[in-house]
Amino acid sequence: MSSTPTLGAATAPPRLPPAPVIKSAWRIHRLLYRVSGGRFLWTPANKRGWGALRLTTTGRRSGADRSVILAYLTHGDGWSVVAMNGWLPGHPAWLLNLRAQPSATIRLKGGPARDVVAREAKGAEREAIWARWLAVDPNLGAWAAARSAPTPVVVLEPSAASAGAWRDELRG
Repeated sequence: MSSTPTLGAATAPPRLPPAPVIKSAWRIHRLLYRVSGGRFLWTPANKRGWGALRLTTTGRRSGADRSVILAYLTHGDGWSVVAMNGWLPGHPAWLLNLRAQPSATIRLKGGPARDVVAREAKGAEREAIWARWLAVDPNLGAWAAARSAPTPVVVLEPSAASAGAWRDELRG
């Protein structure tokens, strides 16, 4: 049972397409990213209220680079993402990879690759970020409630080596 707050939770989650359809949709996202060079990623300034980024982790077993397109919200000098595994059971592979090796790289629309360090938000910080996600997508609470495990919220922070340059860039 999920420990996710009920704020914004609907009575029943929306119906999901079959798992193969969901997995195919994620593959199409990655293909569009590769073909367009990231031009089709969106930013939080759009009407959705959240942006999309490309997260590249190191595979915990293979050691190979693994990339996924994720929704994000800004969080301080960094970004927050929600680990829902396409609404399927279990945690997504990218989260398991980050737990094994928290260093990763992200790409935002039109921007350079950025080194980040991931950590799972806990306690009051997690609840505050989760409330922001619910404000952007009220159905998220229903999706999370349907999961068998709590939904992790991950914070991606600039790595120590690049944090100063990023702050300058954010100030513009």
